[in-house]
Amino acid sequence: MSLKNLPLDNGQNLARVFEKFGWVPHRGKNHIVLTHPNQPQLNISIPDHKEVSRSLLHAQIRRAGLTDEIFLEAYKSL
Repeated sequence: MSLKNLPLDNGQNLARVFEKFGWVPHRGKNHIVLTHPNQPQLNISIPDHKEVSRSLLHAQIRRAGLTDEIFLEAYKSL
């Protein structure tokens, strides 16, 4: 999948997609930090910006153990 297929959206909407996969948000100062109950040592961080870059989103999707396709399907059902 090309990075161009990933959405350009704000950090809050993107964090909601990760929540569908069990990630729990913790508000940071400028970022939304998410943890997963099954992997408490692993955090993902989404900037709380109006638009999050596709390359950063792609990296966080991989870090969460997801694929771009699975993430995109969940995003479409927001």
